[in-house]
Amino acid sequence: MLVSLTEYAQSHGKSGDTMRRMAENGYFKTAKKIGRNWAVENTEPYPVKARKINKELSVISLFSGCGGMDLGFSGNFDFLGKHYAKTGFNIIWANEISTAACKTYRKNLGNYIIEGDIANEINAMPKYADIIIGGFPCQDISINGKMLGINGKRSSLYTYIVEAVKKVQPKAFVAENVGSLLLKKNIDSYERIMADFKSLGYNVRCDLYHAEEYGVPQTRERVFIVGTRKDLPTFTPPLPVCNKPITVKEALQDLESIEENKEFSHIWSKANASTDQGNRKMIANRPGYTIRAECHGNIQFHYSLPRRISMREAARIQSFPDSFLFPCGLRDTERQIGNAVPPVLGWYMANAIKKVIQ
Repeated sequence: MLVSLTEYAQSHGKSGDTMRRMAENGYFKTAKKIGRNWAVENTEPYPVKARKINKELSVISLFSGCGGMDLGFSGNFDFLGKHYAKTGFNIIWANEISTAACKTYRKNLGNYIIEGDIANEINAMPKYADIIIGGFPCQDISINGKMLGINGKRSSLYTYIVEAVKKVQPKAFVAENVGSLLLKKNIDSYERIMADFKSLGYNVRCDLYHAEEYGVPQTRERVFIVGTRKDLPTFTPPLPVCNKPITVKEALQDLESIEENKEFSHIWSKANASTDQGNRKMIANRPGYTIRAECHGNIQFHYSLPRRISMREAARIQSFPDSFLFPCGLRDTERQIGNAVPPVLGWYMANAIKKVIQ
């Protein structure tokens, strides 16, 4: 039933002038102007204009590498014809010990990355950020490493993420590592890591992700440990987005006819085949195998060409956009790409975290 806008305003405890301005600006679906007055259906819900939140969420990044996870958390990049929009996160401070990785990070993301040992730089962190992210070194946990667990020198560095969370008290944190953290052989390391993160007073969960289920053309298992402040909603992992994984041929076919190009990182190892890991030949109709960091040139072979894959092809398999450049030699680039979190997977994680903390 149509009622006057004045009656509608009174029934909702609102000003008649406010109602008139809203009617003139099209906020009511059923409003009609009858002569000089407005009328509206009395059953129409009061229109509430959603408040737009423009404030960016600040991020501290530890063990940043060349910036794979940081690119994912920032967004605004293209990969295989799809645009990954800005996420609303703003990285305000990052740290990495590798000179070569910092060089790549600065070229692609920003000069705010601090080069140096986290043990020396942690006290220079900003006093607050909305979220802390970091992919702590995994060599001692990886099945391709010495399997020393957190007793190894490098994998024990997760404790600096714990310390950073203690200092900053963010709304949430994300720690990334290899899927083999969940192996029975690593159960002691896993339980210790989870106990240390839970001791911070956050709701903490650990989930295994398969990168190929999120638009990354690579079978890569990674663990993300996510902690959220207890006054926030529960974190829900992002759902897989691919029923059918992207194959290496779909991801790399347009690069087959391109000659070597150092500036574009389309260069490859000339090492002969050996018995070492990483020598498998890719299969055209399936995703690529896991890109490894410590393969010493024994990176997988191309599915159709008589050579190993190039660094640009490895970057594609890791879901780096072609605009992301690696101003380093082959070995340094190989290590950076292999150590990175796939940006596309990072992007889906960022958006899932944003739902919780915003």
